[in-house]
Amino acid sequence: MTKTTLVYAAFVAAVIVSQVSCTKADEDDVSELTGNWIRSSDFDGNARSEAVTFTIGNKVYLTTGINSTNQRYNDLWEYDINLKYWIQKAPFPGNARNSAIAFTINGKGYVGTGYDGSNRLNDFWEYDPATDTWTQKASLPASARYDATGFSLNDKGYVCAGFDGNYLKDLWEYNPSGNSWTQRASLGGSKRSAAMSFVLNGKAYVVSGNNNGSALNEMWTYDQAGDTWTQKRALTPVSDETYDDVYASIARYNGSAFVTNGRAYITAGENGSLINNTWEYNDADDLWTEKTPFEGSARTGTIAFSVADRSFVLTGRNGSLAYDNMYEFRPADVYNVND
Repeated sequence: MTKTTLVYAAFVAAVIVSQVSCTKADEDDVSELTGNWIRSSDFDGNARSEAVTFTIGNKVYLTTGINSTNQRYNDLWEYDINLKYWIQKAPFPGNARNSAIAFTINGKGYVGTGYDGSNRLNDFWEYDPATDTWTQKASLPASARYDATGFSLNDKGYVCAGFDGNYLKDLWEYNPSGNSWTQRASLGGSKRSAAMSFVLNGKAYVVSGNNNGSALNEMWTYDQAGDTWTQKRALTPVSDETYDDVYASIARYNGSAFVTNGRAYITAGENGSLINNTWEYNDADDLWTEKTPFEGSARTGTIAFSVADRSFVLTGRNGSLAYDNMYEFRPADVYNVND
C-alpha cells in the first residue's frame, strides 16, 4: 500500500482540498443496512497508515507503516483481543517501510516487500512468536515492489501484483519448508497495485486495485490445486440484470478486507476520494451486499484482522492526519448511533 513520498504528498494536497470525513454514519443513510461498528482499544503505537498485520492464534501483530510526516516504522506490536491491550515486541529488523505485505504460515508471521522512502524492496522476514525473534528468509526472486497483496493458502504464502515502477500482475508462491519461491500463474485481467485480498472457503480472492489512478472493477479467485484464476462478477453496475444496480461504490484501492463467519468484507480505501462504505461478499452466489459504513472518519491505508470471528479495522490516514484508533465490526448487529 501506497506511493513514493512525492505521490504521497500530492495525495495529501488533493484530499485537503476535497476531504471526505465523518465521525458516525448518517442514521438515515444506514436505516436499511445491517452491521454495527464499535470503537475499540486504540493502537498503543504511533498513528500510521499502510502498516501490515498478521494473526497467530488469538494474537494479532502489527508492524511497519508511515505517519503523516513520512516517517516510517519498524516497531512490532502484539494485541490480545481477550486482554484488550497492546505489547511491544522485538522490532522488525528490515528497513522501516510502508506498503509491505504480510501473512501467516504454521504459527509464524512473514513480512516483506514495501518502500523505505528511497527504494522499493524485495526482502522477506519470518517472525517466531515463541522466541520473539525475526529471521531473514530468501528474498522474493522478482522485481522489488510495494503495494503488492499477500495471502496464505494450505501452508504456502503468496505475493501478487504491486508496483515496481510499472504495475504488476505476477504471482509468487513461498514454501517455508524449503525456504523457496516458485512463480505461479499470473493474475488475470489488468495489472494493479494496492488491491485487497482475502481467503474464503479454500480459495484466495484479489479484489479491485489501482491501475494508473483508476479503481478496477475486477475480482479474481485463485485455485491453488489447479494453479488457475477465475474472474468473478464485475464490481460495477455493468450487467443487464438488477443485482448490480447498487454496485457503484465497491471498486476501490488501498482499502481493507477481512473474513468472518463465512463471509468476506471490504471497507475504507479510496477511488478518487476517500471511501467509508462497507460491502459483504457471499461466495455461494458471487454477490455483494452493502453493510453499515465504517463509522470512523473516512480513510485510506487501513489494516484489518479477524480472530475468533471477531473483526477489527484500524489505523489509516485522512488527508494529512494519520490515525491510531480501532473499530470492531459486528456484521449481524443492528446499527447503533450511540455506541
